[in-house]
Amino acid sequence: MLPEAIEELISQLSKLPTIGRKSAQRLTLHLLRQPEFELNEFGNAVLNLKKNVTLCQRCFNFAESDLCNLCQSAKRNHRLICVVEDVLDVIAIENSNEFNGLYHVLHGHLSPLDGVGPDELKIAELIARVEAEHDPEEVILATGTSMEGEATATYIADKLAGGNIKVSRISQGMPIGGDLDYADSLTLRRALSGRREV
Repeated sequence: MLPEAIEELISQLSKLPTIGRKSAQRLTLHLLRQPEFELNEFGNAVLNLKKNVTLCQRCFNFAESDLCNLCQSAKRNHRLICVVEDVLDVIAIENSNEFNGLYHVLHGHLSPLDGVGPDELKIAELIARVEAEHDPEEVILATGTSMEGEATATYIADKLAGGNIKVSRISQGMPIGGDLDYADSLTLRRALSGRREV
């Protein structure tokens, strides 16, 4: 029904997360209406994604050179390492403006059922980094609260145990604006155990 070029783009766009066929059709038709120079800029941006982006050799965040902007910054506290599952977690924490240290991106979490063990993540690199860097003060485990995220945090904590480095876990509990009667018992337990003096 549609020209092959349009169908091909719809097919490619619908492979993206959260983009169904109808959204892909709308995006394709929107792109078709754009001036050619804008389409060229869009296409070049997509092509440059793989060509110009690499992983930081220290923290495994996305970078355009050997080290990402955060690892290169003299304004960051290089003695604090926050361990996250994904680059999106780095963005979320950075948007909070509450953390001024460095990161270590695992690129996933332990999930034996999916065939993801420690060797598929950047855990060995984290251990080597902690051992090689000059006196990291603290490693903050900011993995997710799912069973897999908890297992990943526990695994890393066990691997780092016995050293002179403080290993902590981000606090978990009630979200701002959340009602107690809607919270599950595990969330309430964590909120109570993680309480602080006011």
